[in-house]
Formats: sequence, C-alpha cells, structure tokens
Amino acid sequence: MRAKNLIKTLDSLTTQKVPTFLWGAPGVGKSSIVKQIAKTKGVEFIDLRLALMDPTDLKGIPFYDKDSHSALWAPPAFLPRSGDGILFLDELNSAAPSVQASAYQLILDRKVGEYELPSGWSIVAAGNREGDRGVTYKMPLPLANRFVHLDMEVNVDDWREWAYKKELDERIISYISFKNEHLFTFDAKSDAKTFATPRSWEYVDSILKSALDADVMLDVISGAVGKEVAVGFLSFIKVMQRLPDIDAILESGEGEYSNEVDVLYALSTGVVSKYLKDRDNKKLDNILSYTLKLKSEFAVMIIQDLQRNGIDMMHSKVFKEWVEKFAYLLE
Repeated sequence: MRAKNLIKTLDSLTTQKVPTFLWGAPGVGKSSIVKQIAKTKGVEFIDLRLALMDPTDLKGIPFYDKDSHSALWAPPAFLPRSGDGILFLDELNSAAPSVQASAYQLILDRKVGEYELPSGWSIVAAGNREGDRGVTYKMPLPLANRFVHLDMEVNVDDWREWAYKKELDERIISYISFKNEHLFTFDAKSDAKTFATPRSWEYVDSILKSALDADVMLDVISGAVGKEVAVGFLSFIKVMQRLPDIDAILESGEGEYSNEVDVLYALSTGVVSKYLKDRDNKKLDNILSYTLKLKSEFAVMIIQDLQRNGIDMMHSKVFKEWVEKFAYLLE
C-alpha cells in the first residue's frame, strides 16, 4: 500500500482503536508515518522498541503489598496513564517470544499485569518482513490474528511530496526524480552493509548540511546509501552548475531552456523548492509562463509538484492558458 493511502487507512483505524500491524522493509519510514498521524491528530505518541525489551519491561516488576498480603505488579512508567494517543510497538516480530507474549496480552485485553491501557489510546505495531534478513521470530498465529495487517510499499511520488515538505536538499529530490530506482536499493540477497532507503537519504541530507570536506564526501555518503548510488548522486550534483538562472525565472518568467534530461529534472525540482520557500502570486505566474515553452513532461511535473504542496492556481489567468496547452496530458 502506498504511503498516501496508508496514512488515510491508519488514521481511520486508529480512530476506531483497531490494532494494526505495519509491515515493510528496513528504512521505508514505518515509524515516521505513524508519528506523523499522531501529530496530525494532535494526540500523544509513544514509540516502544520491543526488540530491546525483556518481558518484565512491559508487564512490570512484582512487589509485595503488605495491606493485601499479595504480590502485585508495578507497571512501567513509560506506558500511558491517561489522555489520547498512539502506542507504537516497533520491531514486534523482532522481539523474543516471551516479550511477544507480554505484548499479546496488551493487544488482546488492552491490559498487562496490573496495567490497563486508557480508552483513548490505540495500538499500532510494525516490523520487518521475514524475508528481509533481519532478526525476526515467526509471529504466533493467535497474536497475528489480533491485527489488521498492512504492507507498506515505497512510492517515489509520495516520497517526493514528503521530501518537499521536509525541505530535504533539492539536489536529493532532483536526483531521485531522475533516478527513481535509487530511492530504495535494498536487496535481501545482497551482503552489502549499506543501501539506499528513504531513511538513509535523510542521513545524506544531514551530511550535505554538515561541514564535511569535499574530499571525504564520497566515502561518507557511500556509508549511507552505498558506493554505486553515492557516485551517481555526486556526479548528478555537477549538473546543478548547468542550470538556467532559477531566480530570473521566478522574477521575470524568462530564462534559458535545456534539452538535457538530467538538467531538466534538476531545474524542475529547483523551481518548485525555491517557490515553496518564498510564495508569491507574481512568481507563480512567472513559473507558469516559463513552463509554457518547457518540455511538456517537465512542465506537468512542476505544476503537479506545486499542487501536491497545496498551491492553488485557479486564480491565475496564465494557468488557464497553461491548462489549454497541456490538457491532453492531464486526462
């Protein structure tokens, strides 16, 4: 399921307090999506990494109650006591079977030991697929049957929309637009230590914003996304030196045009990124005027990216002209 559809689905299921299990390969952004949903809803978010826990971490520690002359369980402080929120049980199928057994009671009965999950909280779990070569345990069928299971897929368009909002370095967005297959290069059959994922491209964004010397940049980026992808990305960065003047395009609607595909991908992303940082109706008209003479697929890419980021163009007279020219591509 694409991230865009997954967000809508999880939003509904968490509202109805339906336990949900999110499956996906390493680094695709499972936890980020659940955290984003909690933020949008305005509720709390607690992320528990079950692979790092012991059974008593969830159930609590027994102690003697002198008043009742019995043993009680002291529930852990990290579990919610009130309010509304999403309890995210990450790496559930990487946890030891004894930890999964404790989680089973929490998911089944919404309680474990002396602890009871507040009514305003929903449960979402996540884990890597068994074929992804991570440390996983086969989930007991009774536990699996307590969830609605959703598989998350990597989609470039959804990622690009997210990357613009996250304000990732525009060179990364341009490169992935040009080289879609390098967004996610995970191969369960490979022994490579590093590979490209949406998560590792976030690391690259931080690397580019750091004060690293240029002579070590290849080695460091290779450590995030792999050598082959790093070489391709750094080679692509040199394309930025051949771009038309984006500021001139936004200010006047005029500029040079290129026939080089890599330049056009970089130009398209550069125009969108710059406009989103300084929105203005006149600049929007200038972008629309410029794209009237741009190669059609890139003209459409620019406008669709702007629309995905909430830019309304219906008020623009130039947009009406743009629609008349490119309507056949929008059908």
